[in-house]
Amino acid sequence: MTNHTGQRKVILDLAVTLDGFIEGKNGEIDWCIMEPEMNFTGFLNQIDTIFYGRKSYELWGQFMPDTMDDADREMWELYHSKEKVVFSRTQKGADHQVRFINDHIFEEVMKLKNKPGKDIWLYGGASLITTFVNLALVDEYRLSVHPIILGEGKPLFIDIKQRVNLKLVETKTFPSGVVQLIYQSNAN
Repeated sequence: MTNHTGQRKVILDLAVTLDGFIEGKNGEIDWCIMEPEMNFTGFLNQIDTIFYGRKSYELWGQFMPDTMDDADREMWELYHSKEKVVFSRTQKGADHQVRFINDHIFEEVMKLKNKPGKDIWLYGGASLITTFVNLALVDEYRLSVHPIILGEGKPLFIDIKQRVNLKLVETKTFPSGVVQLIYQSNAN
């Protein structure tokens, strides 16, 4: 899927608590619910590239659970088949698994958005999300609001420099109580 400008979309898709946290105070995500109705595999088929911050890539870029059923194995293999781009101030270069971007973020992302292909998943972390929001590089926000209040943790949005107007385009409710809100940036 591409937006009306013909560019690939950058999609921020992540889980958030009702009180706006993406992690607990110790980095825990044990509250995050995955259920078949969420069709995460369908989302993975919509993208061909994942944007990570360095810390998020170190945690999840090569992660594979110790035990999995066939459906989980298929999902993780699909996840790891994507092109990986890591935004880092310290790591440089590229290899067969990942490409690093160190500066000129807006220009580099625009080059990638203008290349043919599927959409791009902005995975995170919080610092990278802030940078992308402040540079108006997020085309779609898919927030899966989980039915839990943590009280403290890592907030989804920090240090946003300007108002961002969004248009609600879809909502989905799941048996677990998770509500997915899908917004498009009005800049599109």
